[in-house]
Amino acid sequence: MPFACIASTKRLAAAASLFATLTFAGWAQDAPVAPTPQNTPEAAHVPSLNYAKPVSHFPNPIGPYKPRYLSAPNLANTARIDSLMRDGKLYLSLDDAIALALENNLDIAIARYNLNIADTDILRAKAGATTLGVNTGVVQNTPGGGVGGLGGQVGSGTGGTSLGAGGAGAGAGGLVSSTLGLGSLITSFDPILSGTLSQDRFHILPQSTFSPESPQNTTTGSFTYAQGFSWGTNLSVGFNNTRVATGNAPFSPLSPQLNSGFKFQLTQHLLQGFGFAANNRFILIAKNDRELSDVAFRLQIITTVNQIQSMYWDLVYAYENARVQKESLSFAEKTLSDTKKQVEIGSLAPIEVVRAQSTVAQDQQAVTIALTNLQLEQLLMKNALSRTLRDQVLAGADVVPTSTMELPETEAVQPTQDLVADALRHRADLVEQRIQLNTTQISNKAVRNALLPTLDLFAYYGGTGLGGTQNPTNLCANEPLGEQEEGFCAGPNAAAGGQTFIPVAPTTSYGGTLNQLVNSAASDKGVGLQLNIPLRNRAAQAVQIRSELEYQQAQMALQQTENRISIEVRNAQFGVEQNRASVDSAKAAVDYAKQSLDAEQKKYQFGTSTTTLVLQTQSGLATAESTLMSAMAAYEKSRIELDRAVGVTLDKAGISIDDAARGRVTRMPNVPYITPLKELPTVNPTPTPTPTPTPTPPAQ
Repeated sequence: MPFACIASTKRLAAAASLFATLTFAGWAQDAPVAPTPQNTPEAAHVPSLNYAKPVSHFPNPIGPYKPRYLSAPNLANTARIDSLMRDGKLYLSLDDAIALALENNLDIAIARYNLNIADTDILRAKAGATTLGVNTGVVQNTPGGGVGGLGGQVGSGTGGTSLGAGGAGAGAGGLVSSTLGLGSLITSFDPILSGTLSQDRFHILPQSTFSPESPQNTTTGSFTYAQGFSWGTNLSVGFNNTRVATGNAPFSPLSPQLNSGFKFQLTQHLLQGFGFAANNRFILIAKNDRELSDVAFRLQIITTVNQIQSMYWDLVYAYENARVQKESLSFAEKTLSDTKKQVEIGSLAPIEVVRAQSTVAQDQQAVTIALTNLQLEQLLMKNALSRTLRDQVLAGADVVPTSTMELPETEAVQPTQDLVADALRHRADLVEQRIQLNTTQISNKAVRNALLPTLDLFAYYGGTGLGGTQNPTNLCANEPLGEQEEGFCAGPNAAAGGQTFIPVAPTTSYGGTLNQLVNSAASDKGVGLQLNIPLRNRAAQAVQIRSELEYQQAQMALQQTENRISIEVRNAQFGVEQNRASVDSAKAAVDYAKQSLDAEQKKYQFGTSTTTLVLQTQSGLATAESTLMSAMAAYEKSRIELDRAVGVTLDKAGISIDDAARGRVTRMPNVPYITPLKELPTVNPTPTPTPTPTPTPPAQ
């Protein structure tokens, strides 16, 4: 063959091209990393199990096709609770309460799953499939301790039901992301291997003199390999084989007849669907969604930690209020006893006993209310810090707070503009919106690309092969002499004196048939362009302009969020100042009430005062003490709100986000301005019924 060298070179080039393409198949899932919207700690990756990594074929070849079963969720409480139990009571510092919440709180446990769910979207997007979206809502199903902002709500979607950035359709807060992810179709980046193996037995009935009755057996083996690539290239390789054995077919020279064929084709999008922006959009969106889930999880931790702190101070106040009400009741009972003695000796009128008894009854009601409120706060706290209350010891345990707030001598005043600047850098909800805005930018590039006509460059190379053995029913030696005279048989024709009109077909093995595929004996090759132009293109125009409008709408919403955060910071700062003034005022009121009660008691001893005035003064002291505790709790909550508004809750409390993601605290939180209680609360939360005193009738 004069062109054998050239043909060999072509075969080598085709083989090298096929090998290189198949080698790059593993790269199809790797894509450029999505741009980071903001280099802040709030956008840092939260550690978790990596479900973005697929199961490999090695060492288990069927591993990718087997389901991955997860262990059942752990609904048992961590050992930290047991370590804090003493004598049937749960002794809690504020740091202990936060640590227990990070390990056991079900809101956090539910939100923790979103991290792994976002990983599965990355795995899905690397295969060229659309993303399913992530959940960015804050889970707030733990009762007690409302937290957050001007309207009292943090995040979007109670129960974590807000729509993720990778989703579609109805938006929250007046925003719709219906065009997110739209664009040209993406061929699967995962290689797809298809095959057909079949055996067919077909009995042909006679239809004419040229088509006698004959059995036919057909064996088919066909395989197809297809894959898309992130730069807009599609690869397909087809390999087909058939073996046909015909029992009585005078016009079929080969039986069995072997047919083989293959076709290697590359298609490159030149306009629509060209480049990484159009084909990697779901991968970039999924990676942005993963960052979004990290930030949402941080927001969940901040929300839950703030809730636990608020509940803790509610519990401290409940203890103090119960103590004050019990002391008030004890004083009222002592006053009643003293009044009865003075009535007996005639120094007071009998009506004073009735007044004292009325005060005792009112104080008993106040004690009952205070103790039941204390029981409720304890129950709420135990529910927030545990996964289950089925443990009867824990369910029946009293929760004893061991921390108290330490008021600074002078309130540090930080410039408002500095606080606002910190908030604009650290607020998790603001970082979420920036990530979503970046995701919309990624999507809009693909939407703009989908405006273009479809122009594809394709090239293919293929070949066919034919082999088999001479059909014995076609040999002249196997036909009667009269039929040989017709001249349609192969080989020496006895009727024509041994002449050969139709040569016997050479026997070609299956290997020879395959060799024909690449030796250019029956090659099929070509190159071309395929163009598709939508003449008015109205649907693509509508989607593109809608995507731009939605992007501008998201920009406006981002500015609105920044404005709202600025107001929240100022409002939280005002709250700290106002509540600090309330604490100072309440302290002065308590000092005055104590001095007034002491003076009134001395007057009463000398007979210059009445039981009513003493009880009123004592009631004023109880009210002042209760007001002081309420003011201190409100002050502490306002500081919590200021940290939340600025976005520094986790930093100030020394909370490790890694520990929260793992559900195991290795570094204890350290909330500032907190000190241990010098004397632990001794109030018994269980109300003890006190018999109502029987009024003493006035003397006749």
